[in-house]
Amino acid sequence: MISELENAIIKNQHDFHPVIKFDPAADKLFPFNFTSSNSELSADTIADTNLFGEYINSTLKKAGARYGIGGYRENRTLYNRSMLFAGEEARSVHLGMDIWGPAGTPVYAALGGMVHSFAYNDHFGDYGATIVLLHQLETVAFHTLYGHLSLSDISKLSEGAYITRGEVIGHFGKPEENGNWPPHLHFQVIDDIQLMNGDYPGVCKLSESEWYLKNCPDPDLMLNMMKYI
Repeated sequence: MISELENAIIKNQHDFHPVIKFDPAADKLFPFNFTSSNSELSADTIADTNLFGEYINSTLKKAGARYGIGGYRENRTLYNRSMLFAGEEARSVHLGMDIWGPAGTPVYAALGGMVHSFAYNDHFGDYGATIVLLHQLETVAFHTLYGHLSLSDISKLSEGAYITRGEVIGHFGKPEENGNWPPHLHFQVIDDIQLMNGDYPGVCKLSESEWYLKNCPDPDLMLNMMKYI
């Protein structure tokens, strides 16, 4: 059953601003697969940020793609690269959408909203510089999370500041500031942020995925990009 948030997003789907510069007529997207079914990726490659970045870049170049994209609902074995996601049951189900591209790529607000919170989540494999916006769409309040940004993007932010639709709110961060990942944007839609600030799980345990996926609906309802792969 479709949620109230999903219904509001779908009704306003044509009003969202692209989060990156993308021309469907000229730019190609490559759908990355970071599940165990991808035989091209080894554990050693994934665990090494430089090797992982080389894989991302060479794959995009070979495909003639400007960006890589994907990840929502994926059961991602790549999160074994960080103890942050380890435990008796690893957190591996991805709750956001990733867009992979060069460091410094501008990121735009998909919808006007208030800066709910921001943080520098600096553990290996974490979000790095992160911004969370609070939005009101019809009668529904919800949040969007922008992760793996540049540190400079949060240096002058203040909670409660209003961000306009289409405003540059960040840039793809370098590995040393984005949680030690190849440059990309993690974009996530969150219904109930549960009193968290500047952070929210971007992956969850498989056993908890039904609840989390309901609380974090498909980001492509706002991005509207997957139809171009």
